[in-house]
Amino acid sequence: MADKEIVIVRRANLEDVSRIVELLEILFTIEADFCIDKEKQTRGVALLLSDKDACALVAVLQDKVVGCITIQRLISTAEGGYVGLVEDVVVEGQFRKKGIGKQLEKAACSWALENGLLRLQLLADSSNASALSFYSRLGWKETNLVALRKK
Repeated sequence: MADKEIVIVRRANLEDVSRIVELLEILFTIEADFCIDKEKQTRGVALLLSDKDACALVAVLQDKVVGCITIQRLISTAEGGYVGLVEDVVVEGQFRKKGIGKQLEKAACSWALENGLLRLQLLADSSNASALSFYSRLGWKETNLVALRKK
């Protein structure tokens, strides 16, 4: 990416769904807890786009979506109000380490602030050292909580 190439972060739209699903494939090859299922991921992204309490953002470089991030509003009894769950943070490999992930995270934080969210939280794969380092550099802190799941 040359210095003069501008990355635009914007709200995702229905035309972005297939590209976001491609990016999720990249992410899910890293995160062992998730399986690639294009039909499910397509449905999930479409649901996010139609939900007024959620936001999907994409990073666009030269008319190509190269990254994404999603955020969903939840209620926290601990905070006594709304908080946000950040998910699906991914930048295509060749565009990493160029500030795009940081731009996406900043835009998600702005959306959260504009929508009155009191706290943000996210889950990261414990073996993904580069992601954990990235989040740490952006001010995210590890908690004592452990993620559990039941289907």
